[in-house]
Amino acid sequence: MAPESEVTAWRPQADGVAEVFHARFTDHAYPRHTHADWTLLIVDEGVIGYRLEGHDHGSTTSRVTLLPPGIPHDGHAETRSGFVKRVLYLEPDQLAGVGAGVDRPTLTDAVLRDRIHRLHGTLAGPERLESESRLALIKQRIQAHLDRADPTPRRVRDRPLAARLRELLDERIPDGLGLTEAALLLQASPEHLVRTFAAEYGLPPHQYLTGRRIDRARRLLLAGHRPADVAAEVGFHDQSHLTRHFRRVLGVSPGRFRSLP
Repeated sequence: MAPESEVTAWRPQADGVAEVFHARFTDHAYPRHTHADWTLLIVDEGVIGYRLEGHDHGSTTSRVTLLPPGIPHDGHAETRSGFVKRVLYLEPDQLAGVGAGVDRPTLTDAVLRDRIHRLHGTLAGPERLESESRLALIKQRIQAHLDRADPTPRRVRDRPLAARLRELLDERIPDGLGLTEAALLLQASPEHLVRTFAAEYGLPPHQYLTGRRIDRARRLLLAGHRPADVAAEVGFHDQSHLTRHFRRVLGVSPGRFRSLP
C-alpha cells in the first residue's frame, strides 16, 4: 500500500501570493488541468515530469519551474519514491509574458531557487514586510528571465527615497507595514524600494525594522518589563517570535538578557 499523500496549503499575508502549497506524493499523477495563477515550483526530492503545449519537461531539485496561468499541463513522478515539492501560486498580474513562460518553463538559476526557498521559510509567519521584500526581488528576477534580460540588475542609488522609507519604518516600529503599503505611500515600485534601501543602508527593510524592534526591546527589558509584554509593545507577534529574533541578534534569550549582571 502506497503511503498517504502529505499536503499543506494556506493563503499567506503577502500581497500577490494567492496560495502556498507544500506536498509529498508517491503515486499521485495530475491529469491535464490549468491554474488561474502563475505556478512557481521548486522540488526538494525526486523528479516531476510534465507535458506543456506538446513538449515534455522535467522539474528537478536544481531548477525552478514557472507555469503560466491558463495553460494546460499534467504532472507525475519520474522516480519510484515520488517527489516533494513547494509551490507558490502568484496572482496573474504579478508577472507578464505568458508566451515566454510557455516557451521557457524551466529556469536554471541557483540564486533564484535559493531566494524562493528562503521565501517559503517566511510565508508561514507574521513578518509581512520580509515576505513581500523577498517576493519583490524574486518577481524582478523572474521577469528578467521572461524578458531575456540580465537577471541581476545594476545597483541603483536613490538616497532621498531610502531615507523616506527609513523614516516611515521608524514611525511604524510597533505596528509595522507591508511593502505594498510602503510602495503606495512613497510612490515607488516594491522592487526599487528594497534595492535602494539595501544599497544605502546595507540591509533590507525588514531586517532594519527587526533591528529597531530589538533595540527597543532591550531598553524595555532592562527597565524591568516582562518579555511577553515587551513582545507586544515593540511589534513582535508573541514572546516566541521575540525570542527567536532576540537570540539570533544577541545570542541570548530575552529572559537571560534581563537577568545578566
